Amino acid sequence: MSKYYTRACNFHYGKLSIEMLKKKKALPLHGNNELCFDTVELLSRKKKRKINIKNINSLSTNLKKKIKEDLKKITKQKSFCRISLKEPLLIGILNLTPDSFSDGGQYYQINSALKRVKSLLKAGCKIIDIGGESTRPGSEDVDENIEWKRVEKLLKKIINHKFLLSLDTRKTFVMQRALRYKLDIVNDISSFSYDTKTIDFLKNTKLPLIINHSQGEPKTMQKKPTYENVLLDIYDFFEKKIELLRKAGIKHNNIILDPGIGFGKNLKHNITIINNVSIFHSLGFPVMLGSSRKRFIKYISGKNDSSIRLGGTLASSIHAVMNGIQIMRVHDFNEVTQGLKVFKFINK
Repeated sequence: MSKYYTRACNFHYGKLSIEMLKKKKALPLHGNNELCFDTVELLSRKKKRKINIKNINSLSTNLKKKIKEDLKKITKQKSFCRISLKEPLLIGILNLTPDSFSDGGQYYQINSALKRVKSLLKAGCKIIDIGGESTRPGSEDVDENIEWKRVEKLLKKIINHKFLLSLDTRKTFVMQRALRYKLDIVNDISSFSYDTKTIDFLKNTKLPLIINHSQGEPKTMQKKPTYENVLLDIYDFFEKKIELLRKAGIKHNNIILDPGIGFGKNLKHNITIINNVSIFHSLGFPVMLGSSRKRFIKYISGKNDSSIRLGGTLASSIHAVMNGIQIMRVHDFNEVTQGLKVFKFINK
């Protein structure tokens, strides 16, 4: 029997959403009355079709059961680290590296890194994602001691920090040492495959985590990335990773899913993911989109590209919110926050 996947689609936002829900013509996404959907797309490896929610009961018993199970996960209200996700949650990026793809070297010195922390907190940032190794396409591995030295310099200065500290690292060595400075979240872009000790570390600490999808190693990931079906391949990847965590004894639900825009994907792959990102809601966990300043913006904008790529970041962020994405990892925290506030106010 074919495996089927359920994607919520045909979204309604703001006042229209509230009206649709009152008339019982739609279902709320994540329990949010200001974002609803009235259609699901049922996909398999061979075909796909869209079904209005009022027609679900007319389907075969097996399909009806499958869709209703997925709808429970799609409509359930979600949170992460006790933070409600009714409003979009932005995670601020702080790269302590000399060579990250967008801001390499900008916060390499401790004084500039501290200013960045203060700026993010002033703008209302609740989670800061700190990294000491660039994993941009084409990058080389960084020795764990060098990576830790970069991270530790900042952590020593912010030991009494009042935000959630997310650590962007693939190495258990770095995670372990960060514990003494109150580590809150592990963001491993290899999804625990780079270092075999990471799963045990996560089990023992019970730390919240981000499951990222990437294809291959950073050095080679952009050399002709291929998929049978990029959307369904990533969905299956997430399912297997969640199963792996559960079998390892990690039972908590403080988990975020990140489909990994730009990590082993070409332009077509990235746009397919962004256009259909709502498929991942049926896995039952908050979904994060990391489109900030990514290279796909350059390919689309052509001669209008800029090093900041703020326009493309804002456009993709608003599109993500309209598709129920609850979390975004961003460089330009204040500007994206402003854009989303204005968008929401206009659509009241």
